[in-house]
Amino acid sequence: MAIFAHPDDESLAAGGVLAQHAAAGSRTAVVTATWAPGTHRAEELAQALEALGVGAPRLLGYADHQVPVSAPGQPRLCDAPFDGAIGRVVAHLRAFRPDIVITHDPTGASGHPDHVRTHHIVLLATHSAGIEELHPQAGPAWTPSSLWLSVYPAAGARALGDLVATAGKRLRTVPDEMITKAVDVRPWIDRKQAAILAHRSEVARPRSLPALLTGLPDSERAHILGTEWFVCYDLAPGRVPGHRIQELPRPATERSA
Repeated sequence: MAIFAHPDDESLAAGGVLAQHAAAGSRTAVVTATWAPGTHRAEELAQALEALGVGAPRLLGYADHQVPVSAPGQPRLCDAPFDGAIGRVVAHLRAFRPDIVITHDPTGASGHPDHVRTHHIVLLATHSAGIEELHPQAGPAWTPSSLWLSVYPAAGARALGDLVATAGKRLRTVPDEMITKAVDVRPWIDRKQAAILAHRSEVARPRSLPALLTGLPDSERAHILGTEWFVCYDLAPGRVPGHRIQELPRPATERSA
């Protein structure tokens, strides 16, 4: 289960891993914190998830930090009661019972407040979901096997950092030695690119990452999108996830566990 702040975050950060697991027959799901059903971005999200082979969108329905029309009448994610948001994510975790949960890292990659808020919510929700006394109305307790934080290594993601810099933005990165999984998603690159393109309103925004990517030659775009990086934490060490991902060779600087 991938849990991200906005429609398109799932495709950019983890579209390849989602497509790989779906193609292997694993149950996959995406929870999106902002935008409400019936909005144009919710429709685009549904098309992106179809391209990845993932199930229907699961929308928490909070408003985007800077776009009130994303969820009319609803609070912004950053303003919503924290415990209530955690409880809603716990309900999705207990209903779907995923082995792996994927979300933003503490920097949010772009530093967007919704990304950072989603990281905090998911971090607490994955731990709370396994404790029966917490959020009892959300269903029977369930602890995922592991939590994967989507990250960008300082050296490994230099090409992406250079790209976003052309729009006056900065990519938040982590030291390369922090990476615990570098996943080769090139076999699923077509699905990932199709999912990104499905977010048409973002592609139409000149300074957005989907727009920047679509303006690149195919080889450069595939190079940037062909690897997904994660920092992974065991939550239930005794349970082994059912599907093994295809990893790149471990960096020489990576410490053994």
